[in-house]
Amino acid sequence: MSDDATPKTSRHLGGISLNFIPAAAGDGQPTASRAVARESVEVVEARVVIVGSGPAGLTAAIYAARANLQPVVIGGLAAGGQLMITSDVENYPGFPDGIQGPELMGLFRKQAERFGARVVDVDVERIDLGRRPFRLWAAGVEYRAEAVIVATGAEAIWLGIDSETRLRGRGVSACATCDGFFYRDKEVGVVGGGDSAFEEALFLTRFASKVHLIHRRDQFRCSKILRARAVAHPKIELHLNRTVEEVLGADKVEALRLGRTDEPGEELLKIDGLFVAIGHRPNVAVFRDWLETDVKGYLRTEGATTASNIDGVFIAGDVDDHRYRQAVTAAGEGCRAAIDAERWLESQEAAARSSAVAAPEQTQPATA
Repeated sequence: MSDDATPKTSRHLGGISLNFIPAAAGDGQPTASRAVARESVEVVEARVVIVGSGPAGLTAAIYAARANLQPVVIGGLAAGGQLMITSDVENYPGFPDGIQGPELMGLFRKQAERFGARVVDVDVERIDLGRRPFRLWAAGVEYRAEAVIVATGAEAIWLGIDSETRLRGRGVSACATCDGFFYRDKEVGVVGGGDSAFEEALFLTRFASKVHLIHRRDQFRCSKILRARAVAHPKIELHLNRTVEEVLGADKVEALRLGRTDEPGEELLKIDGLFVAIGHRPNVAVFRDWLETDVKGYLRTEGATTASNIDGVFIAGDVDDHRYRQAVTAAGEGCRAAIDAERWLESQEAAARSSAVAAPEQTQPATA
């Protein structure tokens, strides 16, 4: 694994703003590192800094704090991850009656702080992963870390219409696994044309009386086997050349106003819930210039661990998971990342002790 990297770009990462300043021509040192020398900032040293405060980040904080690593969590101004915009959570273990997403994240945070984790609700402005200690700057403070855990998550790509935003959590969802249970014997819509949309639609047939699969083009982009299953399923109805212009309903989803892409006109489709399945976007924008990503743009880990391609930097949660994307799997990865970081720090300390013992003792030269 490499510990050297050069920042190249400046981008915004959903809730967490991280900026990289390229090195000047002929200068081998990152400009971000040199810029700090001209600033007067408070310096906070930590053994572990965790970026992100969703289930992965706060679980990592719980484990790291219990291991006496005194972690600092830079959670961002929009803290808590996707569960902060989730209403009823009924599939997280330990809550047989369900729990509200924000309440669950509040409990995560309280538990992390109980064991000594420090959580700061600020946005990271820039980072330097090119050397240790790693450095992160946020709200006038420079954080120096022996190890870093990246747990910035991923976010659903939405349609971008006002009515969708207004009814999000009240009938509009981006996760059939999370919310499908609420639509037993009801009609729902799924928007999308790829494998994710078809997987969501097929899953929803377990609960819904009918699933309307809506796509703006005249052909789907999914695999042939998924399309064949959907076409043959008696509960699924395909709506090609249709766009969602508006989600109708005062306090909950009642219908969709659909536009037509193949001919003039609109139509009304009555449904009880809408699932948007047009993709997810991992929050990796600035990390991509430091950390390796896979073909889908998610951060890549080394082997069966949470280690990244930079020694001492670990990855957890939806930022590297495009398959499951569940709170419980993200929490599990946070646990793994904290344990990996703890063991890595122990190995570094053991190596340093061995080097100190092996070094020849300094003696004073003999005098006549």
